[in-house]
Formats: sequence, C-alpha cells, structure tokens
Amino acid sequence: MSMLTRAEAMSAELSRLRREIHMHPELGFQEMRTAALVADTLKEIGGIGIRTQVGVTGVVGDLGTGDGPTIAIRADMDALPVLENTGLGHASQDAGKMHACGHDAHTAILLGAAHLLKEEFATGKLKGNVRFLFQPAEEVGGDGVSGAPKMIADGALDGVDHVIALHVASEIPLGQVGLTRGPVTAAADGFKGWIRGTGGHGAYPHGGTDPVMMMAAVVQAINGIVSRRIDPMKSAVISVGIVQTGTAFNIIPNEVYIGGTIRSFDPEVREQLYVELDRAFSVAKALGGDYTLEIIRGYPAGINDATVTQWMDDVATEYLGAANVDRVTAGMGGEDFAYMQQKAPGTMMMLGAALGDMNRPHHTPVFDIDERSFPIGAAILAETVRRYLTRA
Repeated sequence: MSMLTRAEAMSAELSRLRREIHMHPELGFQEMRTAALVADTLKEIGGIGIRTQVGVTGVVGDLGTGDGPTIAIRADMDALPVLENTGLGHASQDAGKMHACGHDAHTAILLGAAHLLKEEFATGKLKGNVRFLFQPAEEVGGDGVSGAPKMIADGALDGVDHVIALHVASEIPLGQVGLTRGPVTAAADGFKGWIRGTGGHGAYPHGGTDPVMMMAAVVQAINGIVSRRIDPMKSAVISVGIVQTGTAFNIIPNEVYIGGTIRSFDPEVREQLYVELDRAFSVAKALGGDYTLEIIRGYPAGINDATVTQWMDDVATEYLGAANVDRVTAGMGGEDFAYMQQKAPGTMMMLGAALGDMNRPHHTPVFDIDERSFPIGAAILAETVRRYLTRA
C-alpha cells in the first residue's frame, strides 16, 4: 500500500487535529495548549522520544535506530492577531486570534507524517533517524526573535543532516505543489526612518523647513531604488508601509516617520539595498533637513537545496504527475525556516490547498484551505524521509 493511500485513510483524523488547533489559536511563544496536544499525540503514536519547551514552547520528537543519518521535518504552530470572519463551525474561539496562515494545518500534517513513519520503522527496513520539529513563533520577527533561531539555540538541529518542510498555499490549486531549487522565500528586513525639519506655521512655509516636502522626495527616491540601482536580473522590493506625521491642518510638522519592508534573495543585493536606502533618505539633507535611518534585519532568504528538492520532486511527481509540480514557484514572503536551511541543507515545498474559486488570502480574516490537501502533504513528507533513509 502506497504512503499516499495510507495517508488518505487518515484524512478524518488530520482534519480533526487541525480543527482542534484552529479553534484554540495561540500567538508566538504562547503555544502551550498546542504543544501539549502535539506531545500527547506523539505519545499515542508511540516509540518517539519527546522533548518539550524547546525554543520556549517548541516540541521535538525523535524516531529511529540511533545510528545512520538524521533528517528533520519542521512544522510551525503559532497563530496571528487576526479577528476571524470565516463562519466556519471550527472557527477561532478566542476573539482577535486566528490561524490565518495555515500553521494549524502544518502541525496536523506533521503529526500524520510521524504516524506514517512510525509504521515504516516498525517494519525494520529503515536505518537512521527522523526528527519532528514543532516550532513556535514563526510569525515573530522584526524587533523580536522568531522560533527557529531559539530552537536551533536549544539544540533542535544538532546532528541533523538535512531538513524539509512544507507550507500550505491558498492560491495554489488542490493537487498541485510548488518546488523551487534555489531561493524560495525572501530575506525580510524592515526600516524605520525619521525625516526632520524645523516645521512652522502652515500659512508661512517659507519661514522654516518642511519635512513633509522632504518626505515626498525621499519616497520618490526610494521607489526608484529597485528600478534604477539594482541589477534588473536580480529580484528586490522596497515598500513604504507607514507614513506618520502632523497634529493639525495649519501646522507644518517638524518630523515625519516612514516605515517599510525590504525584500531580496541575493546577500549582496540585500546589503546594497541598505546603502541605497540610506542614500535615498539623504535627499532630506539636500533640502535643508536631516534624517535618522534604522535597518531592522529580519529573516534571511530561504534557499532550497538542489539535492533535497530533487528527492521531494521525485515523490511529488510520482503521486501527483509532473504537470502538477510547479518548479518555478518562489515568492517575496519571508519564512524563518530559512534559519534552519542555514544550519542544514533543506527544502520547503508549497502545498496546493486552494478552495476552488474562493479567494482566501493568507493573513486575512477569511483565510481558509482545502483539508483534502493534508494527506498529500503528509505522504510526500513521509515518503521523502523513507526514501532518504532507505538510500542511506
């Protein structure tokens, strides 16, 4: 019986687990209930060594023979501060918190893969080890530290040779996956900038310097960075997301705050964007003002290892057909799985989970996914590990 057939027999249980987690969403480093459910489920599967409170609220499960190589599978567990508006029977019971990115599904899928792999090890045909990483706080970034670095610091990837993961995608049709060699998620940095002038009376602008006017020029310069300063063969994005200033319509403020995001794949481009952003802000000085710029380094770019990607590609192609494996899918979204890929060669697969023609974008109050994708994800993860350990 194929891994996919066995996974499909678990569909109802995977949906039950996902819905239980979905109804009780927990924000980053607060995943106590979810972690307890994970640990209890791993105990029920049996034969898995369990460590809790790894990286604050993470759970690590170890299964294997103790010798041979070790491959890890990662799933994130945290929710978002979003008020759910799906109308689902299993909608969030905690107002203002929602699994609006699919981490509940990731956790359920990995528990399914753990069950499948426990059965494989019971046959005595596998040599080596698999580590199940249930990670907290993927969504915590910017000024904070997300869950992956904390789990790494607690030794979660010690002795791991390779690592794999998946992410449900509400925009990719059910029965399809995205697998990219090379960059798959972007380095996700932020910036905070303050443009300063003297301000003054709105009726007498000539009596001082106007940071609002300077801001307009600075934003124009920012918007020209990618199109005019970055190699057009390399991808990058700088977006201004916050502009704050002023207290009254007839007062020229003395300061304007600008905040935004910086996305890139190439490390050299990443550094160049910082330099160019500073140059754009320096326009304020040419206009009689001044500025302060703060760069907030976030997640690094996620780089899919070519060899590991091929392992997953082979399985996905066998289960879904070559036409349903998109090999060019990549995006400017950030993912802290990238830290784990820096520690061990690894790959993240995008799992198609779109609900027909319904638009359910990630990070929105109406986000939702097709639960029929869960057995597909669990089977691809488990079969990739089985083949890896069989070859080893």
